[in-house]
Amino acid sequence: MTSPNSPASPASSAANKPKDPLHGLTLEAIVTALADYFGWDELGQRIEIRCFQLDPSVASSLKFLRKTPWARAKVESLYLFMLREQARQNPSANR
Repeated sequence: MTSPNSPASPASSAANKPKDPLHGLTLEAIVTALADYFGWDELGQRIEIRCFQLDPSVASSLKFLRKTPWARAKVESLYLFMLREQARQNPSANR
């Protein structure tokens, strides 16, 4: 017999973990959402990488970000910031 707090209980372990807002999202979806929200010009100012500043496109950004972990981390961080800003601007959408 297992106790309710046993690690063998998948429901309890899943309920205790915070939800990862990036889980299940593709890098393409993240870059597209950022470009739609900020625009390429502001995106290039917030994250100073050439693929956002010179002839920006989703395809060129994906190629660079998949090879460059530090840049991908910055993009993911900005995406999380964008989600927080959207939640702050429209608190009724979170319910």
